[in-house]
Amino acid sequence: MADRVVLAYSGGLDTSVGIGWLRDATGKEVVALAVDVGQDGEDMDAVRQRALDCGAVESIVVDAKDEFADDYLVPALKANALYQKRYPLVSALSRPLIAKHLALTAKQLGADSVAHGSTGKGNDQVRFEAAVAAIAPDLTTVAPVRDLALTRDRAIADAQERRLPIEQSERSPYSIDQNVWGRAVETGVLEDPWNAPPEDLYAYTQDPTIARDPDEVTVTFEQGVPVAIDGQRFSVLRVVQELNALAGKHGVGRIDVVEDRVVGIKSREVYEAPAAIALIAAHEELESLTLERDVIRYKRTVEADWADLVYDGLWFGGLKRSLDAFIDHTQQHVSGDLRLRLHGGRAVVTGRRSSQSLYDFELATYDTGDAFDQVPAKGFIDIWSLPSRISARRDLAN
Repeated sequence: MADRVVLAYSGGLDTSVGIGWLRDATGKEVVALAVDVGQDGEDMDAVRQRALDCGAVESIVVDAKDEFADDYLVPALKANALYQKRYPLVSALSRPLIAKHLALTAKQLGADSVAHGSTGKGNDQVRFEAAVAAIAPDLTTVAPVRDLALTRDRAIADAQERRLPIEQSERSPYSIDQNVWGRAVETGVLEDPWNAPPEDLYAYTQDPTIARDPDEVTVTFEQGVPVAIDGQRFSVLRVVQELNALAGKHGVGRIDVVEDRVVGIKSREVYEAPAAIALIAAHEELESLTLERDVIRYKRTVEADWADLVYDGLWFGGLKRSLDAFIDHTQQHVSGDLRLRLHGGRAVVTGRRSSQSLYDFELATYDTGDAFDQVPAKGFIDIWSLPSRISARRDLAN
């Protein structure tokens, strides 16, 4: 039906108020689409009903938790993806998946347009629209919050006036996005980067300053994919959920960062990503054991490019797909066990083992009987340092 628009619905302030705004601005009926990517603590039936209560003619919920874990989190983990070395792409990873289902639903319903609740200041407008363009280039995208320049205080006032069932208020104005990979919080007191995050802001992690006994956990990987915890095999989704609980108990994965958005402004964000930070730490250590030096060195540059592309909304772009092929190839031998110590806000690798290990004890040991032949070392260094010696002579002569 061309007289319908499919809205990517989160259940939050902007998309809840946006249903009425979208209907008034376009004259079309609004179909709300909520995609379940593991929003911890959110009742998706309540989210579905909330959309109907806010004026949607139809409300659809798609369970995409396993799809998100297998097809989006696994590639991110293989890439050790951290934007600007800090942010594990919590929201950025979910957007192309949501956009995919948004486009598919619009096609199934015969709608000619889709919508999202992003502002003109954020990254998500780029991610949603770039993804939709790559999947269904004939669809039109509408963004009522951005296109009508609707501010957050006005949205709160409008929601209160219409008595919409949303949680934000002037006393609690945070914008929160969450999925199984983590939780992102912005606005409110966080807009001043000098303000410390209040403890009640956090939901996925407990206060790391409270004294607790440490926990140890062993994570097993097969070709870069986490498959077991303490010897018990789980789906990727379950591994992430289990580690969210284990690492979150120790405050692992709290990230307070000023980051550079796609649109050119800096933004202060607070993230919680206990499983993501723990798994990336473990995966990187396993790579150090199983990958050659030049492969690791080159892969670290590729990882930064991969994270930038995903952050910038180019999940379905050609370069990102090509980098995926390289990264997948590097994971052939990334299998083994990593022991993690969880304590005081940190996930520290304390042990690693792999049948694919390149670590040779007889070469590495300094004890008598080691297998490393030290005799060639001097000649190697003479040749290795020859360019430096030649240039130094030149510089001294001048």
